[in-house]
Formats: sequence, C-alpha cells, structure tokens
Amino acid sequence: MTEVQCPLCPCDSLLPYDACCGPLLRAERLATTAEQLMRSRYTAYFYGDREHLWRTWHPKTRPAQVTVDPETSWTGLVIHEVVAGGEHEDTGIVDFTATYTGGHLDERSRFERRGGRWFYRDAQPDAVAARDA
Repeated sequence: MTEVQCPLCPCDSLLPYDACCGPLLRAERLATTAEQLMRSRYTAYFYGDREHLWRTWHPKTRPAQVTVDPETSWTGLVIHEVVAGGEHEDTGIVDFTATYTGGHLDERSRFERRGGRWFYRDAQPDAVAARDA
C-alpha cells in the first residue's frame, strides 16, 4: 500500500488521517460503527489498499480476489444517511456518494457485525434509485 501523507483523512471526516481511518487500515484497531468501516473502506480505495478491503468484506459475499483500479482517482465522499450500525447493533446501512475524477459512485451499503467485527456485506439493490427519485 502506498500512503500519501495527508493531514486530513481522505474520507472527508475532517479528522487527521492518524486519528480517523489510519489505525483501521493499519489493523491497529477495529471499526466501532458501520459508518466508520465504510469511511475506512473508501480510504482504502483512495490509497489502493486491497488488504483492508479484503479483510473487511463479509466472507459470504467477498470475491476471491479484491481488485482496485489504479487509474481511478477518488476525490470525495458524502454520507447521505446512516441507518443503525451503531456500537451496540449488529446490522447497519450507509448511503453515500463517492466521487472520482470523471464520475461518481452512488451506493447504499449493508454492513453486518460478526464476532464483534463490522463487515461490508453488499450494496442494497435499487436503493439509490429510490433515494434519487
């Protein structure tokens, strides 16, 4: 993984990287909420950290190999809605838009806690179209 030294975390939390997603990507601590995990996964895409993406993807839905397009330059993250996914819950949803040079990704992601760890499960089908309608 190649980390560019950035004073603020790429996830747009307005926190320093080392106080936000840095410790999660370095596996120094676990995410305590679904939103925290989602932000760390965005940051992993930002830096091209396939290992973090793989270890935070639910075992039942993750691909055999996680790929990151090195040509994609991620430029921002906006969280539209967070449903559940708190420190004492087992499921959560994070609705977001991630922008990159030349486009954007709209997704309503589902997360699940297993054994005390949050995992990205999948994208909720057709949910973004309903939000945008």
